Amino acid sequence: MNAYRTGIVLAVLIAPTLSLPSAQAETRRIAADVCVYAATPAGILAAVAVRQQGRSVVIVEPSRWVGGMLGAGLKPTQDCPNIHATGGLTRQLLTTLGQPLVERDGQLVRASKSNRELNPLDIRRDFLDLLKQHEVPVVFDHRVSGCEKDGHDIQAAMFDLAPFDPLGCPVAEPEQTGALRVTARVFIDASYEGDLMATADVSYRVGREAAEEFDEQYAGVQPPMESAPIDPFIEPGQPASGLLAWVEDDHGKPIGAADGYTQAYNYRYYTTDDPQHRIDLTPPADYHAEQFELVGRYVEHLTKTIADPQQLHDRLRRIFPGWMNSGEWNYHRDSLFTMAPVGISQFYAGGDYADKARVWKQHQDYLRGLHRFMSTDARVPEDFRQRTAALGLDGRPHPETLGWPHQLYIRVARRLAGRYTITAHDVYNRTTVDDPIGLAQYGIDTYPARRIWFRSDEQIFVGLEGKMFIGGSRGPTNVPYPVPYRAITPKADECTNLLVPVCFSATHLGYASARMEPVFMICGQSAGIAACQALAENTTVQQIDPVVFRSTLERAGQVLEWTEELSQLAAASRSSATYTFDELRRTCDPDEDGRVSKSEWEAGKPGWGWLFPIIDKNQDGFLDPQEYAAFQEYKKANPDWQRQRSRSRPESQ
Repeated sequence: MNAYRTGIVLAVLIAPTLSLPSAQAETRRIAADVCVYAATPAGILAAVAVRQQGRSVVIVEPSRWVGGMLGAGLKPTQDCPNIHATGGLTRQLLTTLGQPLVERDGQLVRASKSNRELNPLDIRRDFLDLLKQHEVPVVFDHRVSGCEKDGHDIQAAMFDLAPFDPLGCPVAEPEQTGALRVTARVFIDASYEGDLMATADVSYRVGREAAEEFDEQYAGVQPPMESAPIDPFIEPGQPASGLLAWVEDDHGKPIGAADGYTQAYNYRYYTTDDPQHRIDLTPPADYHAEQFELVGRYVEHLTKTIADPQQLHDRLRRIFPGWMNSGEWNYHRDSLFTMAPVGISQFYAGGDYADKARVWKQHQDYLRGLHRFMSTDARVPEDFRQRTAALGLDGRPHPETLGWPHQLYIRVARRLAGRYTITAHDVYNRTTVDDPIGLAQYGIDTYPARRIWFRSDEQIFVGLEGKMFIGGSRGPTNVPYPVPYRAITPKADECTNLLVPVCFSATHLGYASARMEPVFMICGQSAGIAACQALAENTTVQQIDPVVFRSTLERAGQVLEWTEELSQLAAASRSSATYTFDELRRTCDPDEDGRVSKSEWEAGKPGWGWLFPIIDKNQDGFLDPQEYAAFQEYKKANPDWQRQRSRSRPESQ
């Protein structure tokens, strides 16, 4: 046991549960009022809410870390376009997680580091402190393997001991089956995968619904986008020779049809060329350059069609390392290839543990192989090859796993088929909800699901399918919408003591908007409160008194309705925000060359590509401080400036 894990033991007072029993060891048994599965931010807030109500709780976490994606690179406020739509513990934590205590005027206060300056390691430590403060025990390294039910009630959950590997990936086979049995009166599945929900035989969805099922215009299969005229065949021009890696045949389903695909996953990872902190990104043992031949052909296409060296460099950087988000690299959706594979997440979403282990490792190996390819292939310009070769993983945020984040960004897996299904109509504020547990606000944000080849005008193309970002970060109406309690509760004839605050009931499009960590956290706290009320009333989670529940949520500070007062506060916050060129460079100048190109703007300001040519008055493809300052003055003088938004983007359904 290393020092970090020892620290966890001390922090949450559960040393006995962290020992590594042999295959012959007896099953450990734990009893609690509430069992929470997964120490994600939602799971942690659910457990804290239970402890605040004076009930006992235990968290069982599959890995040996806490914080989910917020502990693995995603920043607390990155997907929070409107802090006024958040409440409860979430509102407090979004602005304090990872922020160090500093002395000001003789008092200790939280600093105000930018997202770029936040370290996932500090965020994990803050979550551990929160767990310690509320005396929440956590059992690490155990994944759910089954449930014992009496009718529609879960009586106990069984867990296998299955520690993650040294690089932070889950394993196919457990170290000990049946290692832990937890009995509880209420269970909360706060995992990204919905594995507890699935083992409890609760209905769920995987993949994309047809457009007609919920009358969602952009549901199901969509036309290919981000295409390039490159040959996908092993022998160019010879379909019989087979397809290269990382492209597939179109399944032939019509636009709007349902299928089993889901959006791409990826790591939010850190790199550095500083030898003091750099950890080599070595290729996988079975690496062959031929695995990335299609990437090479795409690089060749870019080098032939882009004359400006800086623009070419920007496009190549979209492939590797990707999109510089807030200090960490993310998937670049405006590139035919980028730092994560496409077309395999569907095998993870509803798969077993062997499937999950394989897909997780594929993401790691793909990134390792892509780095080697972009460092060595002759089609890549030499200066870019050298810069890429100099990059390695930054060991500081994730020292235990050689720089690899401990959590893959699972944007969507299973989705509960509950008593209410969140759809695109909720995102557009077209529905009425009488049982809100919190608010959500974000655009319909999906990453590609497939990379396919197709013919157009007698020419062959390779393109991505399934990506969209409708409405930008503030959503298509810029108005938050409620998440119903019914969306986190199963149907009563399936399970009466389970709450699902992460894999809640939603369509592919509804989930694509509501799937943000602040919403998960809000739902987690509300789930913990609901669990305690079900215990107090000795009833099912579906039958708790709605009036009492709402009153308790309001006392906990949850925001349940979007009022005119809150709308005015949000508008005032936006108008008082300062937009300087220095601030712009924090998110849109990853190479720190002192200027912001069109591609950098699009990467750092997703959904705002239409605005670049309006600011770029001299049309040289770059923004300078004078142009940006002039635009800020224009905004002040013209409050309706957003009417210049391009009409080419889908704004309504």
